[in-house]
Amino acid sequence: MIKSMTGFGRGVYEAEGKTYTVDIKTINHKYNDIQIKMPRYLISLEDRIRKFITQNISRGKIDVFINVVNTSREGRGISVDRGLASCYIEEMRKLVSEYGIQDDISATAVMRMPDIITVDSEIDEDEIYTEIQNALTGAIQNLAEARRVEGERLSADIQKRLTTVSEYVNQVEKRSANLLEEYRAKLMNRVNELKINDIIDETRLGMEVVFFADKSSICEEVTRLRSHLDSFRKMLSAEGPIGKKLDFLLQEMNRETNTIGSKANCLDITNSVVEMKNEIENIREQIQNIE
Repeated sequence: MIKSMTGFGRGVYEAEGKTYTVDIKTINHKYNDIQIKMPRYLISLEDRIRKFITQNISRGKIDVFINVVNTSREGRGISVDRGLASCYIEEMRKLVSEYGIQDDISATAVMRMPDIITVDSEIDEDEIYTEIQNALTGAIQNLAEARRVEGERLSADIQKRLTTVSEYVNQVEKRSANLLEEYRAKLMNRVNELKINDIIDETRLGMEVVFFADKSSICEEVTRLRSHLDSFRKMLSAEGPIGKKLDFLLQEMNRETNTIGSKANCLDITNSVVEMKNEIENIREQIQNIE
């Protein structure tokens, strides 16, 4: 069953006062493009997270947002830069002395100064990664379900358009069956109009008809086009990423349709070819969003 490249999934995991929330948003993309946004102190885990995502999502522009709320004291500490604090206090006392301003030097005021306090986060990388992975797994599962549902909608629309193309192929084949007789009749009428019956014999007319039949025959193109349509339908039910395969097959369908159009010497067939190309283009737009 096909999967869309568009979707959203969220996963939440709680462990010992920590809550991990992972949001994944995907849209169509030619390759696998992953962008991860998470707290800076977790940056060392990015490669492992990226590898895990790649193993589960093969294609698309993937935006991953990781948020951690830690209400415990585990792995958290505060450092005070006492040397810098001394510099602040010394300069503040000079201002008080030189300008006679109010002395409001307090611990609270000093602690508010830039770079005085540093929040340290000591983490067990393996433990944190396992916890993030649990939330990430939930997000990927929810994303997969959303992409599956959207894929079913795409598949239904594509199947409908394939049926329409098949109907036009039948019309083209049926209409082409009478072309030889029509061409022969036109030749005879032309010969009669020009009154050159004694110059053009049946053998010559037969050669002209054979030449026209060889030049305008679309039997091979119709057969190949039907084969491509059958293969396309089978691929829609296949497992795994198939977007690129469908795109290649669609190019072949478009090529056969163009050939039929170039050989057609009939307005009805030309009109059918135009409609077929329109449906194929609509399918092409749809499969751009298939994984």
